[in-house]
Amino acid sequence: MSEQLCSVGLDVGTTSTQMIVSRLRIENKAGSFAVPRMEIESREILYKSPVHFTPLLRGDLVDADALRRIVDEEYAAAGIRKADVDTGAIIITGETSRKENARAVLEALSNYAGDFVVATAGPDLESILAAKGAGAVELSTKTGKPVLHMDIGGGTSNLALIEDGKITATSCLNVGGRLLKIDPNGRLTYVSPVLGELFSKKEGDDVNREEVMELCEKLVQGLEAAAGRREEGILTKTLHTAGAATLTPPKDAVISFSGGVADCIEVERPWLAFGDMGPELGQAIRKSRLCMGQYALGSETIRATVIGAGSHSTQLSGSTVFYQNITFPLKNLPVVCSPAALRKLDGAGVLALKGLPAPSYGALQRLAQQITEDFPGDMLILALEQDQAKALGQILALQLGTGARILCIDRVQLEEESFLDVGAPVGPALPVVVKTLILSK
Repeated sequence: MSEQLCSVGLDVGTTSTQMIVSRLRIENKAGSFAVPRMEIESREILYKSPVHFTPLLRGDLVDADALRRIVDEEYAAAGIRKADVDTGAIIITGETSRKENARAVLEALSNYAGDFVVATAGPDLESILAAKGAGAVELSTKTGKPVLHMDIGGGTSNLALIEDGKITATSCLNVGGRLLKIDPNGRLTYVSPVLGELFSKKEGDDVNREEVMELCEKLVQGLEAAAGRREEGILTKTLHTAGAATLTPPKDAVISFSGGVADCIEVERPWLAFGDMGPELGQAIRKSRLCMGQYALGSETIRATVIGAGSHSTQLSGSTVFYQNITFPLKNLPVVCSPAALRKLDGAGVLALKGLPAPSYGALQRLAQQITEDFPGDMLILALEQDQAKALGQILALQLGTGARILCIDRVQLEEESFLDVGAPVGPALPVVVKTLILSK
């Protein structure tokens, strides 16, 4: 059995906005007499939009109406309608996620872009999507070598450590080509506050190429330290975004690059070509310790995150699912990890459980009883890591009655402070998108 999903990815970054349309093919990998095991067999990119500058009303305000017009134009160019879209993700990244109206933009685009295209932000997820979209995960899988992927955009650099084809850690630094904006006369039109004491000039001041290069070299030292190519120092701690982890990549790790700045690493461009410090940052990377060992440009550079969003954000639940009286899709469901926490939610939420190792029917009955004692009475949604959703769901239905709204899925790992979208069934499985909504002030 084979089915297809239409997936849309939209990346609203500090510098650029772009969209892709993909076709995901779903197949049953289990044998004829086994429980179905639905997997995404292949991903085919059908359409890539041009790269648009992210529209701003002023330096710190995203223009939501202009973004909607871009999406409208690209849907028309791709030849798709909202009704055609099954899944996907909108990613607001880098400095754009800090804008004062970012949440309103997320909500507006989520509703506008299709019934199951979702809005999500957060450096960990961005690191993962960029590493997948750039081909860094595939590079590690094929070569067996550890890969440290750096997606260097306009406002941030998102890092992912990949070992044996698996992403084992992520991090994020305030390093990007759009932290300075410069007009054609060499006058600063924007200086990001994240630069702090690293750069003394302010908006309206004149700046020359040597001063920009000096700043870029400082920023690259932070990337070198994050890659284990330089000792950690005050500079590295200053550049790490709030809550970002420190990586410990192996010394033999291949460094892989994507993002708009990656296009300026091997090709020297005029320093004011893009009205920012991206060209100089790319050249500083090329001359740094990051490129002294093995390094590679991603198979996709500026499009890495959007391809990850459109082709790699969706996964499938297990096939032993249970649902009754549920209308799909379900969107933006907050995740909790204890039954008691369900009562604290304003609306519907997801209870994430690891499940029980080889449970008896009696053990599942006791688990169901514990859950129903805290059930707030509207809709009960469970996500388990073990293949127990159907059995547990059937027991809950007996306890709560045929009128209860119940959804139980398995083979899904969730953590608190994440959100879940669940789409209409694909064969016996359900497409899901796990999201982290982290909007900085």
